[in-house]
Amino acid sequence: MTRLSDEELRDRLAGSRWRRDGETIVEDRKFDDFAAALAFVAAVGALAEEANHHPDIFLHDWNQVRLTLSTHSEGGLTERDLSLARQIDGMG
Repeated sequence: MTRLSDEELRDRLAGSRWRRDGETIVEDRKFDDFAAALAFVAAVGALAEEANHHPDIFLHDWNQVRLTLSTHSEGGLTERDLSLARQIDGMG
């Protein structure tokens, strides 16, 4: 899978909750409580297993989750990252 260009990433991330951070894309979410944050993490984990593409997941401050996506084998961002990001966005 080939890495996406800076222009492709900029266009594809426009209007998204995801932001570029170097060779990754990142999304932060805040939930009402720890249980909701943990349920979200579990749901993202299930999607990631299906896709065989695993984000870094950071649950912090009891109700906040940060997701970081990158295709490590390609050394940057690919369609796989954007595809999983769209699936996560579809979760609400």
